[in-house]
Amino acid sequence: MSVYLGNEGEVELQRVETGRGLRSELAPSDVNVARKRFSVDFALGALITGDLITIATDDGSTLELVSGHSYPDWTGYVHIDEVGGIRLYSTFALALAGGVVNSLALVAPSATKQIKITTKTDQFKCVAQVKSFDMTTNRQLVQTTSLSEEFQSQYEAGLISGQGRMSCFWEHQYALCNELSSSSNSDTLEFSVYLARLVLRLQQGARFRGKFYIYKNEQNDSSVWYECDCIVSSVQVSVEPTELITTEVDFVTTGLITLREDSSISYILQEDSNKILLESNQSGALLQEETQE
Repeated sequence: MSVYLGNEGEVELQRVETGRGLRSELAPSDVNVARKRFSVDFALGALITGDLITIATDDGSTLELVSGHSYPDWTGYVHIDEVGGIRLYSTFALALAGGVVNSLALVAPSATKQIKITTKTDQFKCVAQVKSFDMTTNRQLVQTTSLSEEFQSQYEAGLISGQGRMSCFWEHQYALCNELSSSSNSDTLEFSVYLARLVLRLQQGARFRGKFYIYKNEQNDSSVWYECDCIVSSVQVSVEPTELITTEVDFVTTGLITLREDSSISYILQEDSNKILLESNQSGALLQEETQE
């Protein structure tokens, strides 16, 4: 009989798009070319550092924002400073680190433009420093007394399918996560500070998609995990002298909760035997249908 220990568990998080774009105007005075920084009306609280976004003009004209980019839209990662200023980056890791040096050079638009910013779905990333997690798939066991009035109304409408909690050591910089600590793997890490910021995001909501691994083993395809859409309902941070800072993240699940297990994967290969890679940086295109004899 196999015995599984909790240290084989893991949580992965995917930032999800909401489908609701954020509209603003971009004036020449909004762009500080020297500091590679610009501002819009809604950035503080609506966007979060590390978000993958698309900026597009309403009328289809050239965006005139990123130096050397002459298209109506641009897609990449953002870093939001304390007053809502935005810097743009080519990778998730650079966006988390922030700073002027690695941010993309900007140009001021020739005239005021109406723009729309939308967040985009990104790949799953490991949540660093998770101490433990628990969740229930029984709707009758959801503790509605701890939910806000908004979530209670969603529960009564049947929109909430379960509930859970993650206990994490507070982390807002790169740390060891599933033995991924080298700079080459820095794009795979997510931090509990993101969830703390997510619950404060009012305009686009506090949604994420989670994979909650009961047991993860990438060597023999024996991983087992729950996968579901979640909404952060509250975040509590505990700070005590001489003690590690911890955070408790409460969330509710919406829609279908699936219990999944790894199985053998077949890939569509090119003539040179290389895998066909997807734009989302996944490890290959899956062959969904088995060959029929």
